[in-house]
Parts: sequence; C-alpha cells; structure tokens
Amino acid sequence: MPPTQPAGIVYLIGAGPGDPGLITVRGIERLKQADVVVYDRLANHSLLAHARQAELIDVGKQPDRHPVPQAEINALLVEKARAGRVVARLKGGDPFVFGRGGEEALALMEAGLPFEIVPGITSAIAGPAYAGVPVTHRGMAYSFAVITGHRASDAEDVSYNWEYLAKGPDTILFLMGVSNLEYIATQLVAYGRSPDTPVALVERASRTAQKTVSGTLADIVERAADIGPPAIIIIGEVVSLRESLRWFDRPERHPLLGLRVLNTRPLAQAGEFSRRLMELGAEVVELPTTEIGPVADSGPLDDAIHRLPTWDWLIFASANSVSFFIDRLLELGRDVRSLTGVRLVVLGQATAATLRQYGLAADFIPTRQTSRDLPAEIGDVAGRRILLPRSNVPLAGLAEGLRAQGALVESVEAYTVRPVEPDPVALSALVDGGIDVLTFVSPSAVTALAAMLNGRLGETLPAPPVAICLGPATIEAARAAGMQVAAIPKRHTVDGLLAALVGWYAKVRT
Repeated sequence: MPPTQPAGIVYLIGAGPGDPGLITVRGIERLKQADVVVYDRLANHSLLAHARQAELIDVGKQPDRHPVPQAEINALLVEKARAGRVVARLKGGDPFVFGRGGEEALALMEAGLPFEIVPGITSAIAGPAYAGVPVTHRGMAYSFAVITGHRASDAEDVSYNWEYLAKGPDTILFLMGVSNLEYIATQLVAYGRSPDTPVALVERASRTAQKTVSGTLADIVERAADIGPPAIIIIGEVVSLRESLRWFDRPERHPLLGLRVLNTRPLAQAGEFSRRLMELGAEVVELPTTEIGPVADSGPLDDAIHRLPTWDWLIFASANSVSFFIDRLLELGRDVRSLTGVRLVVLGQATAATLRQYGLAADFIPTRQTSRDLPAEIGDVAGRRILLPRSNVPLAGLAEGLRAQGALVESVEAYTVRPVEPDPVALSALVDGGIDVLTFVSPSAVTALAAMLNGRLGETLPAPPVAICLGPATIEAARAAGMQVAAIPKRHTVDGLLAALVGWYAKVRT
C-alpha cells in the first residue's frame, strides 16, 4: 500500500489595505514558509517577493468579473493542502471582513485540513486613517458601522436597515459601494440623515495612487464622478477633520506620491532602497535583474591577498568590492592588520561606510565619485603598485587611466554579477505599462533587464521607458537600450539619485 501523502496547511493571510508595510509580521513569516501563494487582486503584489520560491497563483477578481469562482478557489486550497503543500492564501484587507475568508476556512474544515487565520488591517479603518479621517472622535462620533456596498441597490435585500443606518451609527463606512453611491446617498437622506452630512471617498487607500474626494450627501455623487473601485465611502461628521488631519497625501511630506518606481537592485540590496523610496511616497515594484555572489575560482583573489605587503594602494570602487575582498581575507585566516602600510582609496561615501564596518578608514575619497574621474584626482601614482578588486564587469576607464599616469595596476575579480531569472509578477507590471520610472545603479542592471526583454526594451514596452540612473556609464547604457534618461543626479550616490527623482517628479506634476 503506497504511503499516505501528509496533509499540508493553509494560512489565510490578511495583506492589509494596500501599503505593503501594513501586513503583519506574522503574515510575512507565513509567506516566507509558503510552497504555494494564492493571491487576490487587492493584495499588494510586491508582497510576493517574500515567497520567491513558491508557486504563485493569481485568482484575482475584478468588479463584475470573476475569472476564478469562489468554489474553485476553495477547491484549489483543498487540493494544494492535500498534496502536502504549505499554502498562503493572500487576501486584501482582513480575511474575515468581506473577504470570504470564512467560506474558505469552512471548506478546509470540512475537508479535514488544518488552517490558520492571520488577521490583516481592514481598509474600513486604514483607508479613512490614510485620508486623515478618524472613524471615531470624542464629542463627534462614538460608533461606526462597516457595510458592504455592492448590494446596496438591491431593494429586496432586507439586510439593509436604512432607517437604522441613517439614524444609528455616527460614522458609516461602505466598502465596494462606488457603483451604488447615488442610491446610498439618496436612501440615507430619505430615511433622515441630513443632506449636509460630510462624505469622503478614498480610492486605492494607502497606495501611492490614493485619491480622496470630499463633499456632502447632497453633492458627493457629482464630486466623486472620477472615483473608481476599489474605494471606501465614509459618511459622518468625522470627515470634516480631514483637512486638519490629512498626512499621507500631502506632497511636502511624500513628494513621490502617485509614482510607481521599478527597483532593479539585487535582491540582497533592494530592500533598503525600496524602503527609502516608499518613505518618499512612491509605490515600489522590485525586479532584481542581477545577483551578487563570490567568484567561482578564488585562486587569483587569494594570490593577490597573499601578496598584500607588495601593494602601495588598494582601490575599492564599490561597497561589494570591500565586503567580498575583506571577507575573503578573513576566510584565509588573515585580519585587517594585513592591510598595514597599504593606502585605501574608495569611490563614494557608501563604500567608505562599508569599509568602516571593518574598522578601517579610507585614506582618500575623490570628490567626483566615478571610476573615470578617479585618476584625475588621485595625484602622483607613477611607479605605485595598485590592486583593484572588482566584479567580473570591468570598471570603465579606471585601470587604463591609472596606467596612463605610470601606475602598475593589477585588477582581480573579487565577486561576480550575474543575471537572474525575472520575477514574473514584477516583469508583467513593467510590460503592461504599470511602471512610471525605472531606476538603475549600474550598467549591468540595464543590460540584464534588456536581456530579460530579449534585447528589445524599447519595442517590448508600451512606451519608451523613463529612467533615472546612477553614474555616467549607467546613463550611457540606459540610452543605448532605448530609454529616456529623465534626470541626471548631481551626486553619484543613492541620495543623489533620490534627489534627482524628486526634482524630476515635481516638474512632471506641475
């Protein structure tokens, strides 16, 4: 008799209202454990980066169009769990607040399969908060009700007690009710709510594309004509606090609000850059185009390290060159004392900061932070023996420029930069035209992205892509690939790139 396949488990995870930072720590942990992720349209797809090894299944539903019926979703969860898989069912908001999580949990229970509920932040509360509207406020609102709005126009549906809604809860929150807004407003006024009651609609709450429109029950239909789903309808006196309490959609606080940015940095380094972009208000799609790793043959690097006393200068052109070189030094049983007598040169403050993590200070940091400009600033190097640890991608003009000044330069590979398989979700967002601007910090990232698109970047994308790049070599690579370089950073640093992005977007929006 064949062995019985062990049952898996299904985690019903609330992804929150849209901002990827609003998922719970437990939700992230469960995503990382998943073999399969079954996700919805309203769950922020950037969260799928936490489950890079998992099978990804899109069951997203569009308004009035249900490509995967709920019964089939239930059956899919049962099938995957019975096969012994760890399944993450990623749902927008909270699974038990109009998320049909109860139906899915019952299907799993009836199948005898284990499940766990990971609550999420419902958009009914987070949406108003991101619009600057508290759902309760002392002296103004002591109660609130959350109502599904997509059935509000069904006169036969007795679950809608319009008299109670008009006179009962201080704040009323309708989810999925944009298409029925006129009927909702009419019914509330007909049953006794003042036509002067403040109303706000928040579209795509907590995302960079969030849009908020305010009015009253008497005029909100006309004011909100351009608002589409997903949106939250907030009705009550608390809406009058919005202008005082709005924080998320103030341009001075989040100058990149409304901008969708592609982050092409390697996975290990993408997170910090994404965090800084999101702090400025951008929505970030991570599409790592390369990965950083050790060299396959460390023999030449080891030989250069063993000959450290013979070098006069050691030039690090990137933070990675510092990390991989010194880590290999330590692996060989040496320590930083082996660098005594060797002058240390770095390109950029980020590289200098990485050097300091090893207890070392740079002897020289050029003001212009590009490999081509370094020879002009470094001074007299005639006869000096210089070691240049680098990646498998040659540094533009550095070794040649130093040799032209009489230096004896040896270049050695300390790490490799390799193209990676593209994330299908992120690549789809790019190809479908869902990205406003692409960011690159190296020419290899540009080359790898072009390769992902079969070398026809300009032909594959719906419009010539707009890019902001770090350094002249990266800018040249982007232009050669058919991109429009929107702005050139004044400083060749991540801070400079972000400043250029903010400046460019300010001009675009005006």
